[in-house]
Amino acid sequence: MKKILVVIGGGRPNGNTNQLVDSFIKGATEAGHEVEKVSLNKVEVNGCIGCNACRYGKPCIQKDAFNELVPKIKSADCIVFASPLLFWTLSSKIKAFIERFYCIAEEDGNPPYGRYESYPIKDAALLMTSADNFFWTYEQAVSYYKFAIINYIGFKDKGMVLAGGCGDTNGKPQINKTEHLANAYEFGKTIYRE
Repeated sequence: MKKILVVIGGGRPNGNTNQLVDSFIKGATEAGHEVEKVSLNKVEVNGCIGCNACRYGKPCIQKDAFNELVPKIKSADCIVFASPLLFWTLSSKIKAFIERFYCIAEEDGNPPYGRYESYPIKDAALLMTSADNFFWTYEQAVSYYKFAIINYIGFKDKGMVLAGGCGDTNGKPQINKTEHLANAYEFGKTIYRE
């Protein structure tokens, strides 16, 4: 059994992204994993201000929900980043959450890739939804995820569900008319299958 923390960076309460996340959680729970869902619509996490007060081992000076999330991040085996596609990338809420990982870094005298720090090693996954479904729709979002989360922070990628074509931006969620909910359920069920 693994501990999975799913962090949702925006979207409507019953929108496409939340439905995708709930399908993933259903699969992961049925596979025996312990899953917790945190919505950044319900808790405030501000972006990093670059003050360096957190270096190293000190809590962030900002008085928002991130410091309460740090123990959950550290105890999780896997962090799932979930976001609607907004202006061709991850939402500002999920990016602010990722920026704040800076304050959980530890000093590293011999860091890879020229970094100055090391991070707790976790597994990671990406769940995203969008109205558009072009071949390039998720290019910027996936690039950011792979560079910042996988290559720089050093998390291990467990996969992605990129759910394009979920209806127009002004209408009601239409993810239930696609195969994406079934794909997310299966991904949750098999994320740790050998």
